[in-house]
Amino acid sequence: MMKKVIGVLGAGNMGFAIIQGLIQKGWQDQILFLDQSEKRCQWVFEKTGLHSEKDIKTWVQKADILVFAIKPQQYKEALQKIQSYISQNQILVSIAPGISTTTIQDWMGIFIRVVRAMPNTPALIGEGMTALCFSKGEYTEEEKYTIDTLFHSLGQVEYLNETVMDAVVPISGSSPAYVYMMIEAMADAGVLQGLPREKAYRLAAQAVLGSAKMVLETKKHPGVLKDQVCSPSGTTIEAVRILEKKGFRSALIEAMEECYKKTKGFK
Repeated sequence: MMKKVIGVLGAGNMGFAIIQGLIQKGWQDQILFLDQSEKRCQWVFEKTGLHSEKDIKTWVQKADILVFAIKPQQYKEALQKIQSYISQNQILVSIAPGISTTTIQDWMGIFIRVVRAMPNTPALIGEGMTALCFSKGEYTEEEKYTIDTLFHSLGQVEYLNETVMDAVVPISGSSPAYVYMMIEAMADAGVLQGLPREKAYRLAAQAVLGSAKMVLETKKHPGVLKDQVCSPSGTTIEAVRILEKKGFRSALIEAMEECYKKTKGFK
């Protein structure tokens, strides 16, 4: 199967993660990237050996699949800028939260196939989670294979209906930040109780990693796994009691609800 040429617009955290993931899959000769920062382009070259494209017209015309890894607020202007260069044979991949495939097509003013993706920052180490959906239109097996390979190079992939894509942002796209806050708080408590800072971070992070793998690999309900740790009159149930008293679950749900509302605001 002939490899498609993938153009990446934006070499920030997610753009670089995509570039890096594709290189690790042996696709370095099929990558074209463009970033407005010359300093960032030089940094990517030093890390990967890839030279950036010099102008957006060349970038568009050379690529089969165009990945927009820029801020949501920049999408409309960037899409309209490439309108006269793009063809209906190309596919546009959007990683912007809250912007639908039909909105992108409306901004373009022409019909173009759009793949909507929501990755997260653990993609930088190949442990990302990406949700994908496809706009209407015919996609060849080769095109589907390329999109799947692209995002599997970053970690795990889940295919969803676009009607629920906005809900992916709070539960997956933004959630690493909540987890980092929890790890930091756990480590702070460890330091308060006498542990060295470096050891506290390692203990907390590995506990979170192991717990997540237990959910995925055992396929048991998280509540069942929690109950298995909580022995009668034990230390764990005492900690759980305080978390419930302080509204741990409610705070998390409310934070995710606000994240979801913010996502809706990008439309």
